[in-house]
Amino acid sequence: MQDQINTLIEDIKEDYAMWTTKSDGEITPWLEQMIKEFNEGLTFKAGKKYIKIMSKGSVWGFVVNVDNDNQFRKGDILKPAGWAAPTRNFARGNIISGGYKISWTGTA
Repeated sequence: MQDQINTLIEDIKEDYAMWTTKSDGEITPWLEQMIKEFNEGLTFKAGKKYIKIMSKGSVWGFVVNVDNDNQFRKGDILKPAGWAAPTRNFARGNIISGGYKISWTGTA
């Protein structure tokens, strides 16, 4: 699961870098600094049921971290309902099976 979380975080970083980069592909020192700060602010914390993905003090999303959830599978990506809990309406993808679509601003 650790590898999949790391891959998710790298995907988020990559999306931010692509969004930040100028259309001609140029990365100015100022943009490099923005990307560096964003990357350093992207963290995660494992709880009892979920892994919380955070970006500079706000919640990006949650990943289900248990096998016994009656609605979701382990690895499902959920939008945040708030700081402490996810929205439990439907999964936005799964980091174990792959094929998820995300944005640096949050789950799709």
